[in-house]
Amino acid sequence: QVQLVESGGGLVQAGGSLRLSCAASGRTFSSVTMGWFRQAPGMEREFVAVITWGLSTYYADSVKGRFTISRDNAKNTVYLQMNSLKPEDTAVYYCAADAVAYAIVVPTTQYEYDYWGQGTQVTVSS
Repeated sequence: QVQLVESGGGLVQAGGSLRLSCAASGRTFSSVTMGWFRQAPGMEREFVAVITWGLSTYYADSVKGRFTISRDNAKNTVYLQMNSLKPEDTAVYYCAADAVAYAIVVPTTQYEYDYWGQGTQVTVSS
């Protein structure tokens, strides 16, 4: 079982930056793929970024060049550095973990993840 706790959300002006953190429990953190998703009011949860156990990273087109995902396996933590924030980035951001260790397939849909955090609100004002 994996527990995920996000932090770092808040209110920021357009053009500003935030760094989200996701602390994970469990001894297998370094062997699993971790992802970030977001959900705006009335919208479906959408993929933002993923970092594999092998440190490969992938991003949604809407955040490419502005967001950076990283992980610190010694701290069981994954990060999402968000720069040049836009009002359309406003959403609840969720951290997710794949249950499969050393998975070959890189999951980019919410249905492929097994564990979720409670979410952290990010609001970008114009």
